[in-house]
Amino acid sequence: MNVSRGNRKVFLTAIAFGTMLNPLNSSMISLALHQIQHEFGLSFTTVSWLISTFYLASAVTQPVSGRIGDHMLSRRTLFLFGLTLVAISAICAPFAPTFGVLIVIRLLQAIGSSAIYPSGVGLIRDHMKERQASALAVLSIFASAMTALGPTLGGFLTTIGGWPSIFLVNLPFILISFLLGKRLFPKSEKKRILRIGETIRKLDLPGMFLFTTSIVLLLSFLLSLADGIQYAQGVLCLFSVGAFIWWEYQVDEPFIQIRMFRQERQLSLVYVQFIILNIFFYCLFFGLPSYFQDELGWRVEMTGLFMLCMSGFSIVVSPLTGKWVDRGDERHPMLASTVLMLTGASALSFFFIPAPLWGKGVILSLLGVSYGVGNVALQAAMLKASPQQMIGTTSGLFQTCRYLGSILSSAVLGMLFGDEIAGAHFERLGWTLMIISLIGIGVSLYFSSTVRGGQGIKKATG
Repeated sequence: MNVSRGNRKVFLTAIAFGTMLNPLNSSMISLALHQIQHEFGLSFTTVSWLISTFYLASAVTQPVSGRIGDHMLSRRTLFLFGLTLVAISAICAPFAPTFGVLIVIRLLQAIGSSAIYPSGVGLIRDHMKERQASALAVLSIFASAMTALGPTLGGFLTTIGGWPSIFLVNLPFILISFLLGKRLFPKSEKKRILRIGETIRKLDLPGMFLFTTSIVLLLSFLLSLADGIQYAQGVLCLFSVGAFIWWEYQVDEPFIQIRMFRQERQLSLVYVQFIILNIFFYCLFFGLPSYFQDELGWRVEMTGLFMLCMSGFSIVVSPLTGKWVDRGDERHPMLASTVLMLTGASALSFFFIPAPLWGKGVILSLLGVSYGVGNVALQAAMLKASPQQMIGTTSGLFQTCRYLGSILSSAVLGMLFGDEIAGAHFERLGWTLMIISLIGIGVSLYFSSTVRGGQGIKKATG
C-alpha cells in the first residue's frame, strides 16, 4: 500500500509525533534533575542515573524492536504498543514513591519510545514510495528540534508544574499519534506471532547483556582517564567487547549482526559517521548550557533561548536537505556537514570566547546548519544502504549509534573538564571537536569512494 498524497502529511504527523518522544525525553529531563535530586534526597551522581539508564536502555531496545518489527509483529502493532508504554510511564511517574521506582518508570519510557522509531521508519519505507528523503527530513526536524528544545521546555515545565510535568507533557503527543496511527497505518502487514518462549530465545539475551556490560565498562574506563589510566577496567572492557563479538558470531540470530557490518560496508560507514556526528553535537548540547550558566552566569531562560540559534537553523535546513538528497544523492550533503563541523569547531577554538553575543550566535547557527544537513543525509544514506528485509533492524541500530555517540560525548566532556566547564578549558573542547570533525571528513570521503566504486561495478556488469 502506498500512502495517498492527501494522507501524506497526516501519516507523517502520526509517525513524527511518536518518534520525537525519545529525543524529547532524553534531553528534557536535564533541567529537572536538580529538583528530583532534592525531593528524593540524592547525590547528583545518583540522580544522573535517570539519564544514563535511559540512554543504555534505548541503545539496547532500538535494534531489538527493529528486529521484532521485521520478523515478529507488524510495524503498526509495535508502534502503537510503544506509545502505550510511554503513556503508562507518563501517568505513573508523578506517583513514584521512591527513586528506584522512578528509575523503573524511566526505563519503561525508554523501552516504549525506542520501539517507536524503527517501526516508524519501516512504515515510511513500506508505504511512502515517493520522496522518502523528504519524509525522513520531517522526522529529523522533529528529532533535532526536540533534542535542542528539550532543556528549554524542561526548565519551563519544571518551573510551572514541578518535575512530574516533564512526564505528563508526553500525553497530548501520544494521544494524537495513537489516534492518527490507529486510523491511517495499514493493517495489511502479516507477521508470524511467536510464542513467548520462542520470542525470548530469539532476542539473544546473552548478547544484550554483553553489549550493555561493554558500554558500561567503556564509559567507566573513559571517565577514569582524568585521574589516570585504570588498567583493570580497560582489560575488563576489552574482554567484554571480545566476548560480545565472539558470541554474536556464534548465534544464529544475534542481537547485533556483526557479520552484516562486513557484508554491508556502506551501511557500516553510515553508522560510524552517525556516531561521530552525535559525539560532536552532544558535546555541544551538554557542554554549552553548563558553560553559559556556570562561566557566563546566564539564567536558564537565557541559555535555552540562545541554544535556539543551533536548533532553529537545524530545523530550517532539514527540509531543504531532504530536497537536496531527493534530487541527487546523499554523498555531497554528508561531506558538506563534516566540513561545516570543522569550520564551526575552528570558530569555537579561536573566536567563540572573546566574540560578542551576536558572534556567538553566528557560530552556533553555523553548527546548527551542519547538524541539520548531517542528520537528514545520514538517515537517507542508511535507508538507501539497508537491505529491504532488514529496514527495521538497521534503523534500530542507526538510533543505537546515536545513543553511543551521546554516551561517548559525556565521557569526552568528563575527560576534558572534570567537574566544571570554564572558559580556560573551553578551547580544549574546540580542539577536540576539530579532531572529531577531521575524522568525520575522512569517513565521508571514504564512503563516497565506496559508492562510486559500487556504481562503477554495476555499470561494468550491466
